[in-house]
Amino acid sequence: MVIEMRKSRVLRKLRNGEIALSTKINLTDPVSVELAGLAGFDCVWLDMEHIPCDWNDICNMIRTAKIYDMDTIVRVAKGSYSDIIRPFEADATGIIYPHLMSFEEAKRVVYFTKFYPVGRRPIDGGNADAKYCQIEIKDYIKQANQERFVMVQVEDPEILPDLENIAQLKGIDIIFFGPGDFSQGIGDPGNFENPQITRTRAKIGEVCKKYNKFCSTTANPSLIKEYKKMGYNLLNVGADVIGLGIYWNDLMKQAKKVLK
Repeated sequence: MVIEMRKSRVLRKLRNGEIALSTKINLTDPVSVELAGLAGFDCVWLDMEHIPCDWNDICNMIRTAKIYDMDTIVRVAKGSYSDIIRPFEADATGIIYPHLMSFEEAKRVVYFTKFYPVGRRPIDGGNADAKYCQIEIKDYIKQANQERFVMVQVEDPEILPDLENIAQLKGIDIIFFGPGDFSQGIGDPGNFENPQITRTRAKIGEVCKKYNKFCSTTANPSLIKEYKKMGYNLLNVGADVIGLGIYWNDLMKQAKKVLK
């Protein structure tokens, strides 16, 4: 029997010209991941930049996602190279590298997250992604470069002069526009209607189309078609805490109305 790495559902869809949908998981209980899988999402976005979860939380959520053939993206904490590659070894499908600030930084990210001949990611093979040493090392390296993706976040205005160079860099698979931090970077926190945000979102889409890079951002369902036209093909829709908050607030409104 030939043992292979799990293939990426997101990359399969993007390479076929389709839109892939993810949702963000802020809670650390795998039940949230399972509910996303039951709903039919292609991917869940797990977070180690902002969420106080540990590696056991991440590993358990990745395992849960795989039950539903659902990809996992882990937004890493910027730190040592081990912090960047460890999600891959737990069999996450992709990583999100936050606050990319320069072309030189992008090259370092590729160096540590892609295997030869693209980069020099440290080789282990004894973890979940390589089926605990059951995939031959050359096959593992080849499959990891093909079926695992690196996404970098453009969420600061300082990076924009390097955007075209980054889009041409082999090993960066997806460019993500983050409007939240970008809004405070331009001195207008939370105003997503700011014309500079609109222009930047469109510019990133144009650059990704030009250099055949996949493109990602957050989106309300009503904006999916508009963003697709811009070139965005991996869209994050909502989050578990938003859904739960809306549901509980609505329940309380109904209950208070009855009690009156």
